[in-house]
Amino acid sequence: MFMPIDRVQLSGTSMRMTNAHNSVPSSPSHPAIFVPSGNVNLAEFLSVNQDLIAEGLEAKGAVLFRGFAVADAIAFDAAIGGYGGENFSYEQSLSNAVRVNVTARVFTANEAPPTTEIFLHHEMAQTPVYPSKLFFYCEAAAEQGGATPLCRSDLLLERMQAELPGPVAEFADKGVRYSNTMPADDDAVSGQGRSWKSTLSVNDRSGAEARLSQLGYSWQWQNDGALRVTTPRLEAMRQTADGRSTFFNQLIAAYRGWSDGRNAASRSITFGDGGVIDHDAMLHVISIADDLTYDHNWQTGDVVLVDNYLVMHGRRPFRGQRRVLASLLR
Repeated sequence: MFMPIDRVQLSGTSMRMTNAHNSVPSSPSHPAIFVPSGNVNLAEFLSVNQDLIAEGLEAKGAVLFRGFAVADAIAFDAAIGGYGGENFSYEQSLSNAVRVNVTARVFTANEAPPTTEIFLHHEMAQTPVYPSKLFFYCEAAAEQGGATPLCRSDLLLERMQAELPGPVAEFADKGVRYSNTMPADDDAVSGQGRSWKSTLSVNDRSGAEARLSQLGYSWQWQNDGALRVTTPRLEAMRQTADGRSTFFNQLIAAYRGWSDGRNAASRSITFGDGGVIDHDAMLHVISIADDLTYDHNWQTGDVVLVDNYLVMHGRRPFRGQRRVLASLLR
């Protein structure tokens, strides 16, 4: 099920992309896997094997690097530097999630409590500005649970076109809008708890309104100082560089998980014209996505590279001191 790749030499140490069918479940969304047969520095490997990595990423949408010498967040940062590309910082992003920077380009994946499930989504697809690639690094695996689900949204869209042609046509024609309420101060209890000051990189209401105007959002201030915003019409699909169409959005995450003291899923998403998205159609989409999903169970030291245009990701609930770090590329 993996691409046949010849052994690659790096500083005298052999490298292989595995055909290890016993290592992962049979899933259309499982990543390509690189496993070194010796002590290999990931930063160096990423630097000198760009074509090989691109081949795995194009074929699978995600690549797992397991067994490399990545001791800590600093080594992870160095690995990202070896890969190259423009940093997409947390500060610059419009992410809903509360995160904590570890280095200038590495931050915690999400500060939401372990019991909170984060459902499938393309990173920041609910905003006009989003990254092209994501790096994840497991600094400490959870005692129980904590897998990162991965789902190929090109395969999802293929199934939708066969099983839900009407809704697919509506999504293509109308696009989508997202609404969420941001607190005045960070609320780490919620998966959507980032404050409007942090999200918009502003200090006051006038700065927030100026930034929202630039982005084409509408907004309404709440009595408690929170800010409810609605995006302009955004596309629900996009094409990858090689011409594949993907279901590129945050609809599953918003529909299943955008619920806290300020937000309700039923008020979070509409078609781009404000029309109601059919409930049964969304349940069908979620069922297909679940069928296509591969759960990546972390081992300490794992690094996963994800094509954000091709693969959705999430987070399963967990027990123990799970620590997964992330970094984004434009």
